[in-house]
Amino acid sequence: MSYPPDRYRGDAGEISASFRPADADPELVNPPGTRTYYLATGKPTGRTHDIATGGDFGLYHVVDLAPGAGTGTHFHKAMSESFFVTDGSMQVYDGAKWREATKGDFLYVPPGGLHSFYNESDEPVSFLMLFAPGAPREGYFEGVGHIAALGDAERERFFVEHDSYFTDLRSGPKVGGSR
Repeated sequence: MSYPPDRYRGDAGEISASFRPADADPELVNPPGTRTYYLATGKPTGRTHDIATGGDFGLYHVVDLAPGAGTGTHFHKAMSESFFVTDGSMQVYDGAKWREATKGDFLYVPPGGLHSFYNESDEPVSFLMLFAPGAPREGYFEGVGHIAALGDAERERFFVEHDSYFTDLRSGPKVGGSR
């Protein structure tokens, strides 16, 4: 395997790095108290601490996902998804079996790979989610809390628009409950 082709054509480098302070507020707070920090997005969002990667990747820190929260089994056609647990424990589904993931554990899911996650513990869990290439996941995170009010056709349209193909639409994202 070799390095990909050059993307920067200059000879001297440039000042172009982006920094987000640790004390920045989360971009999204859900009713059970889950906070999602948009660390780096695929495209500009216009938010205060916006760091856009030009589509390279999207990186999100989900903090204090409530017990019982998670998602149904699904896959993505256009991007990979990775999970890195930063605090607590949760169940992750790798397409073949459920595994307990604790602080420091990592799951990589290539495009098309079946996967799911679920907080089965009695305590909140925190983790990083990395999408590559960087898709506009912000609309998904912000809209998913409203899917219960949608009809089946609208719900399916929402998921397809956000490259999320659930094996059972009724088992999509949830803020609490059982797998």
